[in-house]
Order: sequence, then C-alpha cells, then structure tokens
Amino acid sequence: MAVERNYYTIDPEGKLTCNKCKVPLVKGKAKFMYLENGFPVEMPVCPKCGFVYVPEELALGKVLAVERALEDK
Repeated sequence: MAVERNYYTIDPEGKLTCNKCKVPLVKGKAKFMYLENGFPVEMPVCPKCGFVYVPEELALGKVLAVERALEDK
C-alpha cells in the first residue's frame, strides 16, 4: 500500500509552506524539463530545499498540452 506524502501545507490565508523546512514558499525560477527541452517558469519554491509547487490545474492543463505537442514532433 502506497503511503501518501504531503510536501506542502496551505495556511488559512492561502499561503503555501514547505512541510520539510517549515518555511513559506516564495516566487522563484524553476525549469520544466521534458524530452530534453527546458522551459523556464516562475513557481512557488522553497528557499531552503528547492521544492517546487506545481498546481494540479497547471500540471494537468498547460504542461500536459506541451508534453503532447512535443511528442507529436
């Protein structure tokens, strides 16, 4: 049975916190990599450990569309 892990929490004001480091996530630079292609993005990032929060709607929306477009090439 797989153990569900939670890497972040959302406080009542909607701010994200890294569960590992116990610090708020900040807007930072990240890079999506897929099929040897990199895409720079700004995402909530933990300033200590580098954890990048990717909202589900982004992962299942734009990111999935880009993956499919690259696979079609």
